[in-house]
Amino acid sequence: MREQPALKLSGSCFSPTPATAVSPAWRQALLLEPLSPYYPSIVNYRISPSELTFLYEGCKRCFVNRVKHGLAQPSIPLPSVFSAIAYLQKEHYAGKRTDLISPLLPPGSIDFGEKRVQSRRIELPGCTSTCYIVGRFDIVARLDDGSYAVLDFKTGDPSEEKSSMYSRQLHAYAYALEHPEEGALDLHPVSKLGLVYFTPDHCERTGPERQIIGGQMQWVEVSLDAEEFLQFLAEVVRLLDGPLPKPDPECEWCLYHAKRKGLEGSSAEKAVKAQIDGPPACPLCHGPMRLRSGRFGDFWSCLRYPDCKGTRNPAK
Repeated sequence: MREQPALKLSGSCFSPTPATAVSPAWRQALLLEPLSPYYPSIVNYRISPSELTFLYEGCKRCFVNRVKHGLAQPSIPLPSVFSAIAYLQKEHYAGKRTDLISPLLPPGSIDFGEKRVQSRRIELPGCTSTCYIVGRFDIVARLDDGSYAVLDFKTGDPSEEKSSMYSRQLHAYAYALEHPEEGALDLHPVSKLGLVYFTPDHCERTGPERQIIGGQMQWVEVSLDAEEFLQFLAEVVRLLDGPLPKPDPECEWCLYHAKRKGLEGSSAEKAVKAQIDGPPACPLCHGPMRLRSGRFGDFWSCLRYPDCKGTRNPAK
């Protein structure tokens, strides 16, 4: 197997260099044991930056089912409140100078908000399959020195553990911006990553049926480490290439699905059963499959479509 080109942090966030120029520690970290031939086909996984945070950290089985097979956890209404707070902050700071967010930020202006990013295909040493990143960032500042800063709004108390987890999300945005797919947003170099935490601490009534929630704003810088992020991505792709992880006894969704095992009928119930039993193999290439909906109902489609057009009907 030919050695894939590596990426190394140099100057900007991610800069391509020949594999021979990468440090021995980095090369050794990615040249892991060969994959077992569980899935012989090569897949290009679509990964959202947000999936690399709570979903990946919380349950590997739910993560694989979401990314690989399109079986998402049911959404709950509570996060929409945090989305609304983040939206209002993005609208307020759009076009303003960075020092209004924090005097610790380098001078610049908030020029980009809620933009879609998509990276080109990412080849990782030691991995059979590839991946690419698709998502929407909160805001990006154009700094006065010509570089860019990727910022993300969060509501809650900052902590080192949270910041470490959100670092994956920010690095994913930075990678996609510096290595965009043709026609996608291209902003480089990215020189700064960070989180803007809003911690509510008081409530003020401003009039009939009106109130304002106030709180502290805190800037938490995230260190740029392209090598560590790419090593993490390699770990993610190896997980996706392997067998479906066992249900996590600490995962509420896994426990809920287990209680519903055996129920059939509706599309939702079929999806639940698929998440419990695992997806079938493609009848043509024997690779992984993804549950989709078409004109005639649900069906399993090969994850390598359109290169492979294998399908299966859901089990009755």
